[in-house]
Parts: sequence; structure tokens; C-alpha cells
Amino acid sequence: MHEIEAAGFLFDMDGTLVDSTAVVEHVWTEFCRRHGLDPVELLAFAHGRQAGDTIAHFLPRLTDAERAELATGLVAEELTRTDGIVEIPGAAAFLTALADDGAKIAVVTSAPRDLAVTRMRAAGVPVPAVLVAAEDVERGKPDPLGYLLAAERLGVPIGECVVFEDAEAGLTAAVASGAQVVVVGGHESGITAGLPRLHDYADLTAVVAR
Repeated sequence: MHEIEAAGFLFDMDGTLVDSTAVVEHVWTEFCRRHGLDPVELLAFAHGRQAGDTIAHFLPRLTDAERAELATGLVAEELTRTDGIVEIPGAAAFLTALADDGAKIAVVTSAPRDLAVTRMRAAGVPVPAVLVAAEDVERGKPDPLGYLLAAERLGVPIGECVVFEDAEAGLTAAVASGAQVVVVGGHESGITAGLPRLHDYADLTAVVAR
């Protein structure tokens, strides 16, 4: 895949623009040790989802307030950890080229806004004006609401947008939104069958549909 055309360009953040795997795995593994959970099972579920949804899935007996407190603590810890966070190769240059061409760009992430901005800046990836974060939607991925909201804020019909995603929950949301979808990285499942794929942005060029 070397060229893609769309009117709107929507990106997940973790695993799609930014590689924060080491930080995420460390924080969640420590969380699992404290709560007697299997980190392999939790991490497989958590990727692409909001922290609160993951906590609710694995600790269903907690109250909403208790889950919110745990999620807040996780985010606070993640905000202090930026060592080792890097861009997916070519991501910064690709977003810069899109912006220079006047493209309409948004990031749609399951992370809270402050965490998303912190990670993107740590990786040297430009933060677009439209960023739909965890606190902006009532339902996180795999619900398509975040992508639909991003397209609305860009003023572009979702069917004229392309979504770049790496995780099952995000890919499910992207496909359900009605956008064109590109898989970033090596994730494979039933939902990725037939979708275009890229492993980085090094050789990708974009055509902005006007």
C-alpha cells in the first residue's frame, strides 16, 4: 500500500501513531499484581479500550466510583512515564505532510486527552486541532461513536474518511462507523480480512479529496 485518497483522515493514537507499549504493559502488569489478575489476559482485552471499561470487565463487583478512582490512578501514573515512547515510523512526517496539504485530520483515542497529548508530544507527533478523547464520548471503542464524532467535527461525511487503527476494539469501531479502514501493524482477526494494511508510514502518500 503506497497511496491513499480520502477527504478526512482519522487516526487512533496508541499503536497507530505512537508506540507506548512498554509503558502500558508495565502499568497494567503492576495493576494486575495488585488485584490478582492475569496480565496476559487483561492486556489482550485492554488494547484500544478505555481504562474504565477494562476495569469494569475484570473487576465487575466494584462500584462506579471505585472504578473511576482506579482509572484516575492509572492515568496519573501513565502521565509521569514518557521514557521509551516513540512514533510509529514515519507517523510525524505523514501527519505534517497531510497538514501542509490542507487535509482534515483528527485523532480518536481511548486515552484521556491529557495522556494522549503527553504521549504524542513525547513521540514528536503533531497534535491535530480535532482530538476526540475518552472524556468526549459516552461509549468508547468498540462503539463507533468516537469516529462518527470526529468526522462531524471535521465537517466530512464518515464515508469519505479513512481510519487508521491497530487494535481489535478500534478496528471494530472503525468498520462499524462506515469509514474506509486501514490496519496499522500486524493484528489479524476476522475483521481485518480484506482490509488494506501498513506497518509504518515510511512509504505512504496521501491524496486529499476536495
